[in-house]
Amino acid sequence: MVKEVKITKIDGTMLRNMIIAGANKLTANKVRINALNVFPVPDGDTGTNMSLTAIAAAKEVEGLSTDDVYEVSRAAASGALRGGRGNSGVIFSQLFRGFSKALEGLKTKAIGSAEFAVALANASKTAYKAVMRPQEGTMLTVARHMAEVAEKAAYSTRDIEVFANEILEEGQKILKKTPDMLPVLKQAGVVDSGGEGLICFFSGAIEGIKTENQKVAADPSQNADEEISFSALATFSAEEITFGYCTEFFINVPNFTESAEDKLKAYLETMGDSIALVSDDEIVKVHIHTDNPGAVIEKTLQIGPLSNLKIDNMRLQHGGAVSAQSAQAAVIEKQVGVVAVSSGAGFRQIFEELGVDFVIEGGQTMNPSAEDIVQGINQVNAKSIIILPNNKNIILAAKQAVYLCDDKEISVIDAKTMPQGIAALLNYMPEGNLQENIQTMEGALGDVSTGQITHAVRDSIMDGQEVREGDYIGILNNKIVCSHQDLDIAAKELIAMMMDIGPDVLTMYIGEEAKNNPASNSLENHIRESFPDCEFDIAIGGQAIYHYIFSAE
Repeated sequence: MVKEVKITKIDGTMLRNMIIAGANKLTANKVRINALNVFPVPDGDTGTNMSLTAIAAAKEVEGLSTDDVYEVSRAAASGALRGGRGNSGVIFSQLFRGFSKALEGLKTKAIGSAEFAVALANASKTAYKAVMRPQEGTMLTVARHMAEVAEKAAYSTRDIEVFANEILEEGQKILKKTPDMLPVLKQAGVVDSGGEGLICFFSGAIEGIKTENQKVAADPSQNADEEISFSALATFSAEEITFGYCTEFFINVPNFTESAEDKLKAYLETMGDSIALVSDDEIVKVHIHTDNPGAVIEKTLQIGPLSNLKIDNMRLQHGGAVSAQSAQAAVIEKQVGVVAVSSGAGFRQIFEELGVDFVIEGGQTMNPSAEDIVQGINQVNAKSIIILPNNKNIILAAKQAVYLCDDKEISVIDAKTMPQGIAALLNYMPEGNLQENIQTMEGALGDVSTGQITHAVRDSIMDGQEVREGDYIGILNNKIVCSHQDLDIAAKELIAMMMDIGPDVLTMYIGEEAKNNPASNSLENHIRESFPDCEFDIAIGGQAIYHYIFSAE
């Protein structure tokens, strides 16, 4: 009897097969993971978003010929970062990034259980840092516990399969406990969907340990990839602009360490705001708003030679730039351009008429990736760009896109619905500067309430409302407020609640599923007769998922 040889090292080839196998298993199970979403709207987000993120990482490594484990991890992190969609996808991408950063600097092309455990710990740490308010009972919790047990298991075994399965078992145990950590999960009777996605990916990766020549399975929902050079990102913080000089430059320094990045960021935070650091193997890109660019330049010259220096006086709204190495400047047609995410032909037309330069089709069921948003940004010939996500699940991807653009000043306005995006655009000033537009557009978000009517895809108890599969549910400012088997009754209940706010204007946007429904005419008549003192508008939004979207201002 031949004794099976233990696997004690993971090289680049094996890691590539693990990533692809994990991505394929996640893709095969994305519908099941979507069904775990506690919010009963058919948005298809967590499983789909994590799948698309994993597939982007897998496609990045599929064609590699290297057996260097770090090179493979770095490519996967780059792909995941650009393919990350929605909150779950962006957080998932940070696990890839943290894993890769931990392997940087290894003198070996293969890793054992000890190095793998260190990489998992850094993956968890990086993902936690990416979230402003980490919440336990989520993917983050599952990842942290898996990393903790990995550290213990690395001391007891060198067998990679045994080691990995111990990690998986711990992840499965903590996943089952997530309903005890988040009341909303217990109320719905499900485990955390992001945690389930992570477990699914990891179990597939284990299957890939002994499976050679893995290929990425076909996924018709995945957009074509575009090769982008940056492979590692540092930190970004964006606050209200209060400093006068927008200062940008490259520091020509190879292999910039994480500790050096932390020290530089700590210094920059004492000098201004809107700080961005983006690094690859040879350079570090610095962006800061400051009142003392000379001091910043003097300090960073101690790190390495500078290039592509550009300083703009925002207070004087100077359009020119000062360059250290080049006097060439692109001809800017607009001071501030706008990129918006929209669902439906009607909404697209509205956004374009209000001055949006590029509209990205997306929303529920189709969250655009960070790379999709970057491609939209690149279509706009403007010095500064404002992004309107118009969906709460796209905000993180939009902010991730900011990291990937180092040649424009970009700000994300946290519009969570399309009516909020429209309200912001009504305050958009094409000739104004970025600071003026951000202040006025963000200020408009609180002036609008958004109501939405859709159907429930599962039984649930949310926000104190008992919802049955197939019911029509009314959502007011992202909170379920009513449900009924009859569409007309549910819509009228939602409208009544919105009118209690006392708006001056109510707008009804008719969705794709309702545009030929006679009930829409009945609903219009009901609003006009019941609320004669309120200005009422109606438009064809053409949006998917939501039969009606209401805007109250």
